[in-house]
Amino acid sequence: MSYTLPPVNLLSKLSREEQTEILGHLFEPCETLSSFIVESVIEKDSHHKTYKQFIETVRKELLEYLKNAENESYRSNAPIDPKISKIIAAHPRLGGSSKTTNVKLSQHSSAEQKSLESSSKEDAEKLIQLNDLYESTFPGLRYVVFVNGRSRPVVMQNMKERIDRNDIHLERVESFEAMCDIALDRARKLGGSENL
Repeated sequence: MSYTLPPVNLLSKLSREEQTEILGHLFEPCETLSSFIVESVIEKDSHHKTYKQFIETVRKELLEYLKNAENESYRSNAPIDPKISKIIAAHPRLGGSSKTTNVKLSQHSSAEQKSLESSSKEDAEKLIQLNDLYESTFPGLRYVVFVNGRSRPVVMQNMKERIDRNDIHLERVESFEAMCDIALDRARKLGGSENL
């Protein structure tokens, strides 16, 4: 299936369904994230000239939302807004899952994870175990990184370092940053350089 992004200046003129489809291609299909972007970015500012500008505005809004949610959680001594985890968990696990699920990778995620494929069953199991450890260290989150052709050992080392660092705030920030880096790369591939 081939998909081409429409000109970014049309985003605010499209139906909600069309906007959601575009956002699913740029990020990952996630109703919570789509609603956030439509309400916080598309409905507030329809003057983006490029997808890069649009995605950078999304990045800014996501990081501001995270900061406010963490501050509110700290002030009220309550759990952080669950929408944060829903947005981050929209990205599929890298390298599969130990849980019996029928998670189907999006066309984009499948292509992006090619560099993580391994002929070794042992390596594949190590990555699954790291995913399990990551998710038990950071409940509700999923490890999100801009793979960008990096090999399995490099990605696994990054995951180990982030688990060892054990800082949930930085994990949320890095996840949002990676999601936007991935979206920039996808926009380039889906819309050509004229949209960036």
